[in-house]
Amino acid sequence: MRFISPIAAALTIAAIAGPALADAPMIYPVHTKHNYCPAGLQPVTISGVICCGTPNQSMSYQQVKAHPVKKVRHHHAPRARHVATCREGEKGCF
Repeated sequence: MRFISPIAAALTIAAIAGPALADAPMIYPVHTKHNYCPAGLQPVTISGVICCGTPNQSMSYQQVKAHPVKKVRHHHAPRARHVATCREGEKGCF
């Protein structure tokens, strides 16, 4: 009888179960003042729906989507107005 080493068995299980575990839904905690869930559960959001459960993410959905970079504001100098230097009765000069 052939003996499979524990490392080879673990690698085989990880190769088979790895993709299945990666497809688990992201369950984010909802930070609220009130908790109306049964004992041991807390408000969570799954695909935008708030329900009771145990989160598998450490950050809330709003924290994940918040962008840390501040928007850069460009201040443009006012353009100098061009004063026409046309003689009286002359058209189209700038």
